[in-house]
Amino acid sequence: MVHGTRGELIERLAEAVGSVVVAHPTRVAVDGPPAAGKTTLADELAVALRERGRDVIRATIDDFVHPRAQRYPRGEYSAEGCYYDTHDYDALNRVLLDPLGPRGDRRFQHAIYDHAADAVLSPPITTAPAAAVLVFDGVFLLRPELIDRWELRIFVSTALERTVDRAVRRERLVSPRAAVERRWRERYIPSQQLYFAAARPAEHADIVVHNDDPELPAWEIARRLTSPPIGPLDPPPP
Repeated sequence: MVHGTRGELIERLAEAVGSVVVAHPTRVAVDGPPAAGKTTLADELAVALRERGRDVIRATIDDFVHPRAQRYPRGEYSAEGCYYDTHDYDALNRVLLDPLGPRGDRRFQHAIYDHAADAVLSPPITTAPAAAVLVFDGVFLLRPELIDRWELRIFVSTALERTVDRAVRRERLVSPRAAVERRWRERYIPSQQLYFAAARPAEHADIVVHNDDPELPAWEIARRLTSPPIGPLDPPPP
């Protein structure tokens, strides 16, 4: 495990992206629990890559959810519902991940749904340069439906109890503390525990970022990344 500054971490992640050698856009997953720091890390990585001259597509799993009426068939606080019913993986693969992959035409859409407005989105179809990088953040990104779609897999690890405190601070202006805590303890944390047991995401990540202290993170790099360049990564064994 390597300990360092925030800047050193972002530099190392950018180097890992640069070590990927493929003939299509590099698809990078930034996975982890809610409030682990995925979005902030992905935003910082995108900035670093653009500073290196890369074209970056920035997208998030939050823009690939089912309509609200389909998201809660098991109840608003169901952990199983959070894991199984929230996201539209077929659409994500169809409009974004597969078009940017080895057999794709690079014509993609970065979103399909506005979860805040509960409304369908239809952004224009864009053609990505072959050397572009997709930086995609969200929960459950290393599950079986998606595991083979990424050239680089980053997992942001944070103690689940710590995510509750972060969520309360983050949402204090829009939700009462009790409501946030209930959502985390009944839905989000148990859904992550279900995910960890079913998919073992940290075991399949190329880089695990330990983000309990975002300013002084630590990270672990999978052995296959220590001998660049790397090509497409094989899916894990069943």
